[in-house]
Amino acid sequence: MLSTRKRFDEDPYLDRCDATVIAVGPEGVELDQTVCYARSGGQAGDCGTLTLADGRAWALTDTVYADDRKRILHVLEGGAALQVGERVSVAIDWPRRHRLMRLHTCLHLLGSLVPAPVTGCSISPDSARIDFDLPESTLDKADLTERLNALINARTGISINCITPEELAAEPDLVRTVGAAPPAGTASIRIVEIPGVDRQPCGGTHVANTGEIGAVAVTKIEKKSRTNRRVVVNFA
Repeated sequence: MLSTRKRFDEDPYLDRCDATVIAVGPEGVELDQTVCYARSGGQAGDCGTLTLADGRAWALTDTVYADDRKRILHVLEGGAALQVGERVSVAIDWPRRHRLMRLHTCLHLLGSLVPAPVTGCSISPDSARIDFDLPESTLDKADLTERLNALINARTGISINCITPEELAAEPDLVRTVGAAPPAGTASIRIVEIPGVDRQPCGGTHVANTGEIGAVAVTKIEKKSRTNRRVVVNFA
């Protein structure tokens, strides 16, 4: 089975690339490489445009994983009469992606401020939320907003590295999200590190420096269940 090269893993700032169609189906188009992040880990999939050499173009409305969680599907508006082997150019909606990168990185900072396991998250271009296994209501919007913006304003650089499954097993506390585990058969695991703040496995796209996030505000803290608190953050 042909696989798609994930250019977004190599460079999250790359906003377009040329590619070859390797499969076409009712659920979407597969390419040999892509800059489009596929919806996963709470982060929304990329949107953009797919263009043929003759100038014909289709709106890319979503990027998702197939049911096998391995193949990346590019969902095109109205479908597309593409053929395997055709050359295309795929470009993301960069302003939208950049907002997702900023908010995803922001959730890493927010998670570092709450000493509780994470039970889920969701990141859209305009708002993000993170859920904590926290029975008591000990969080305060103003306090979290102040501390979160202090971490942002520290302008700390962010690094991406890889470790082996064996190395992760030796550091189980790196996994903050309850029930999260690398896909079976993974030879290396991507680690996102904000020195002195956060270090954990993550496959999402992130900015290079916390200062790039910009000012944010914690706009809501709500009780979702007896042991679950949801924190919502927006751009200020």
